[in-house]
Amino acid sequence: MINQGLINPQSIIVVGASNNVHKPGGRLMRNLLDGKYKGTLYAVNAKESDVQGIKSYASVNDVPEADLAIIAIPAAACPEVIDILANKKNVKAFILVSAGFGEETKEGAVLENKILETVNNAGASLIGPNCIGVMNTNYHGVFTRPVPEFHPEGVDFISSSGGTALFIMESALTKGLRFSSVWTVGNSKQIGVEDVLEHMDRNFDPVFDSRIKMLYIEQIKDPDKLLFHASSLIKKGCKIAAIKSGSTDSGQRAASSHTGAIASSDSAVEALFRKAGIVRCFSREELTTVASIFTLKEVKGKNCAIITHAGGPAVMLADALSKGNLNVPALEGPLAAELKSKLIPGAAVGNPIDIVGTGTPEHLATAIDYCENKFDNIDLMMVIFGNPGLVQVYDAYETLHKKMEECQKPIFPVLPSIVTAGPETKAFVKKGHVNFSDEVTLGAALSRIINTPKPASTDIQLYNVDVPKIRRIIDELPSSGYLSPENVRILLGAAQIPMAEEITSADKKELLAFAKRVGYPVVAKVVGPVHKSDIGGVALNIRTEDHLLLEIERMMKLPEVTGILVQPMLSGQELFLGAKYEERFGHVVLCGLGGIFVEVLKDVSYGLAPLSYEESTSMIQALRGYKIIQGTRGQKGIDQQQYADIIVRLSLMLRFATEIKEMDINPLISTDRGLFAVDARIRIEK
Repeated sequence: MINQGLINPQSIIVVGASNNVHKPGGRLMRNLLDGKYKGTLYAVNAKESDVQGIKSYASVNDVPEADLAIIAIPAAACPEVIDILANKKNVKAFILVSAGFGEETKEGAVLENKILETVNNAGASLIGPNCIGVMNTNYHGVFTRPVPEFHPEGVDFISSSGGTALFIMESALTKGLRFSSVWTVGNSKQIGVEDVLEHMDRNFDPVFDSRIKMLYIEQIKDPDKLLFHASSLIKKGCKIAAIKSGSTDSGQRAASSHTGAIASSDSAVEALFRKAGIVRCFSREELTTVASIFTLKEVKGKNCAIITHAGGPAVMLADALSKGNLNVPALEGPLAAELKSKLIPGAAVGNPIDIVGTGTPEHLATAIDYCENKFDNIDLMMVIFGNPGLVQVYDAYETLHKKMEECQKPIFPVLPSIVTAGPETKAFVKKGHVNFSDEVTLGAALSRIINTPKPASTDIQLYNVDVPKIRRIIDELPSSGYLSPENVRILLGAAQIPMAEEITSADKKELLAFAKRVGYPVVAKVVGPVHKSDIGGVALNIRTEDHLLLEIERMMKLPEVTGILVQPMLSGQELFLGAKYEERFGHVVLCGLGGIFVEVLKDVSYGLAPLSYEESTSMIQALRGYKIIQGTRGQKGIDQQQYADIIVRLSLMLRFATEIKEMDINPLISTDRGLFAVDARIRIEK
């Protein structure tokens, strides 16, 4: 779909070219000329014979053949123009920047479909419509500004939106981030974000291609394609950061379970990104900060040294790192004392290392050398150095430049004085560096990178999950709706998910006999109503036969009750498991602590079925309440291996039962004997 005419055209036609650079066609020509486009350039303008020094043709019927056409004319005229160019001028690539198509009216959508049919029949590529264009190291085919600096080692940037792409580039340029290519796909009529990523993956050159990708996505049309090619690129050594805008508010959804209330299409995006290994971002600043971090030497640990001459920013940075589960270890002992003796009196070395406002470039170099060569508990350095008005900032930044080149450990430059040390900062960035002017944004972005899992394995193992039995149960069900407790038990049993022993019956004698056998205390729950607790359909900690009989008689009188379920009363840490089917994405699996953690705090992690052990373990460790799972304040931790095992088995069951649209295991109780599903609901649609 993407061809060489789009990537490296030897000739370009600009339809709608103009001498007025305030018009799209005029700015397009100006950008192509300013970008030193080396191929042959043609202009089409019915009223001009010369456009910015380039010969202009009155009609596309008169223009010579070319590889690429960039079109900036009213929407209504586009289908005929593209038909002539594709079928008579052998144009094999089109960038349609014009708006007024399917994004606006039904009539515009008809025009758009007609253009797509023409382009597809001609075997040509189409970017747009309603975009700002494409630019790379070969040509600058956009009608907007800024045009960033292009370099083969820069960032590949793919954006659904042209306007948003401009704002993201503005943010990137302030940090010194360079670009290798910029793709804006607009309406994505033929080529979308996933298709550009697919092309980069299938044609990846480990020697010449950029290893950093930034994505701004408004709609994921093909989740499987995005997952496959993003994870493939990352496995080849690339790094990808992405924003997915337009999160769905799960609170607006009708839901009959905790999973339904929490899970949303945004949960599916979160799960997809985690599975692919994409670093998810939520703002332009965060996206460009993450991409800037990608340009530095790889971080291989979580222990950070902060070197500064200003205490406040260092403390704020340390707080941001700590919130993101990174460490700022104390520097103590003889080595710390030795470093302190080489700095100005009043300097602190405990970490942050504060060389104070009168510290010189030599003091900065000394602190960096100790972190690089002598402190074994340091994996990376963050240097906060502005303009205190007491030192030569040029010299300090030159020292920082040399150390960033020499050191094996990555160094993150935080140069906040972009006004009072503007020329010095620009000179530093000009040497190929990036600058993080805000330390807290840097700390948060680095935390996102460190806490993003690697791409998941694509191998599916069944782990003795009985897929034929699962399919047989689903296929034999007569209708849609919530499954009976008996069918829930059979399904979970086929997935080898342990459940608490239970009985479901409307017979008092059966229920009493079961309770006597398993031993009191027991739990009684109504069968039939979906929201049992709302109607008083749950009784806990029943310790005697008389109490149980009383509850059975009371519950059987409640509306819609068809029976009573009795279980032994298990005690232990409550956990939560759930899943929801999202169209195009598949099942989103949720895990977390039970009770208030899921109901109020919504402390859950997401994964996309099927899940590997590595993914399920990562989901557990990503919970804010993970310390409770580990065991804290004298409380015994849960069996994390079994929890991960149950998550994997549940995801495998779902992989082969897409009819399951929503389910909860709440609670999953962690006892001394292991984990047991106490209550489960499964809703299917056939």
